[in-house]
Amino acid sequence: MEPPEDKRTPLDSAEEVILRWDSTASEEARERMIFESDRDEVDRYLQAVDEIQQSLSSASLSGDEQQSGNEANSTIQIAMARLEDEFRNILLNYTSPIEPDSLHSTATSADPGSSSISSTGAPSAELDDLDYDHLSEEDLAASSGRSSYRSTSSIREIDLVPSDAVLDLRSIAERMVSAGYLRECIQVYGSVRKLAVDSSFRRLGIEKLSIGDVQRLEWEQLEAKIRRWIRAAKVCVRVVFASEKKLCEEIFEGIGNAVDDACFMETVKGPAIQLFNFAEAISISRRSPEKLFKILDLHDGLMDLIPDIDVVFESKSSESIRVQAAEILSRLAEAARGILSEFENAVLREPSRIPVPGGTIHPLTRYVMNYISLISDYKQTLNELIVSKPSTGTRYSGDPTTPDMEFAELEGKTPLALHLIWVTVILQFNLEGKSKHYKDPSLAHLFMMNNVHYIVEKVKGSPELREMIGDDYLKKLTGKLRQAATNYLRATWVKVLYSLRDEGLHVSGNFSSGVSKNALRERFKSFNAMFEEVHRTQATWLIPDVQVREELRISISEKLIPAYRSFLGRFRSHIESGKHPENYIKYSVEDLETAVLDFFEGYPVSQHLRRRFQ
Repeated sequence: MEPPEDKRTPLDSAEEVILRWDSTASEEARERMIFESDRDEVDRYLQAVDEIQQSLSSASLSGDEQQSGNEANSTIQIAMARLEDEFRNILLNYTSPIEPDSLHSTATSADPGSSSISSTGAPSAELDDLDYDHLSEEDLAASSGRSSYRSTSSIREIDLVPSDAVLDLRSIAERMVSAGYLRECIQVYGSVRKLAVDSSFRRLGIEKLSIGDVQRLEWEQLEAKIRRWIRAAKVCVRVVFASEKKLCEEIFEGIGNAVDDACFMETVKGPAIQLFNFAEAISISRRSPEKLFKILDLHDGLMDLIPDIDVVFESKSSESIRVQAAEILSRLAEAARGILSEFENAVLREPSRIPVPGGTIHPLTRYVMNYISLISDYKQTLNELIVSKPSTGTRYSGDPTTPDMEFAELEGKTPLALHLIWVTVILQFNLEGKSKHYKDPSLAHLFMMNNVHYIVEKVKGSPELREMIGDDYLKKLTGKLRQAATNYLRATWVKVLYSLRDEGLHVSGNFSSGVSKNALRERFKSFNAMFEEVHRTQATWLIPDVQVREELRISISEKLIPAYRSFLGRFRSHIESGKHPENYIKYSVEDLETAVLDFFEGYPVSQHLRRRFQ
């Protein structure tokens, strides 16, 4: 007897396979995953889905009975629900964050170091207690634990999901999209891959901070976060986002209309906005001089990333990310220009009136010169950002509260060089105003000498700064230094040396014997009193630079010692022949030579020396 004929159609067999894996009807189906079974079972299920989809398409075209169509529709819904679970499960198996060696496989990334410049006792609220981190460039490790990635410029795309799992995901996506479940497919994909991106963000130290959160942080906290962001942003764009884009292309390219772009943006749009919100918050934050260098580092880091951002976010659907990055870069550039302008103004208007003790280097001078030394390290960036000559010099020409500067003398200088020269001009202008607060003109000249010398030495000590400012302007500064020293010598020693003149000592024109002893005694007493006062006060004045201190002492000795030796030689006998010569000739030439060595040490002469020179 022949076995009964199997009257089941291929559609019936397909429905049977689908229903066997219906997780709402079977405990076994709930506990097992199809794509974790043997490949034959996977193939049977996919063929069953194809059979039902083909049946639906045929029924639609031929107008077959509605009963069959309804059953097929119900079955395909069960199949799509199952495939959605399978799709999610495969993705979840590969959501761990990218490994550290892969995260740091970007080429030549900036890793900010710290070299700090501080101004001790800064003189104003605008320029007070500022501390700067100067960023040096370091290369991140260029090795990666993954062997399969393609490279375009600095982009490093790594395999986030194994190739066999990619094929399974693509086979599921094709069927979901074909069945009209595109939205569900995109949502599942995006929700799971966001978890992976978030994990990588956490590993990179990227926090979920709103623009408001960032702006409420203290600048000291932000400095460390900026350093971290510069490094992390390179990895996010070049590795994390680029690899997510690659995965979307592998799974969805050619399926439907730009499904790969849609899935990519569903995955990374939120994280990309989170990433760039930090830089945006910095770009619109309150401006102040201490922020310049970190803003420049942020600008340079983002500028370096723009070509990669344009590649990774090249599609029309991701245009908003490209636009956001470009706008942030523009605002960072504007912030840097604004800070430079405000810095000029702050230096010009710095209001402190209390003279620094001893005529030493003013804190403003140290602060400004250290600041512009760091600025010179950013010459390439700033020459691009500073597009014109400093406007302040032209705007205030002839204004007694602002220095004049003839820019025609500096033809050919870069915009940054002109800016730095202008800052030194307004610094000197401010210092000249401060020098007028000294009651002693000699100390005012010494103050200017100390400060101009510091400016000259800072320029000479920085090859970048010296190259930009140029030897011609450096010679002009050196000339001002010499003039200040000459002014000091005149203000102090002309009066002292005037007491050693012959005029007024002779009577009746008889040079051989007509010397007025009373006039001579008064002349010695006058010299002694003036020298002792100069010695007492100027020992407390300070010239910090050893070489300058020694050179000025030599200049004093060259004027004082020969004049005193000659005067003493001509008139000693007239005093010694009278009573109490020690009251008038108090010092030998050697005493004066020794006394000059006390000058400009910055502390009072000791008691025994004071008695010796009184």
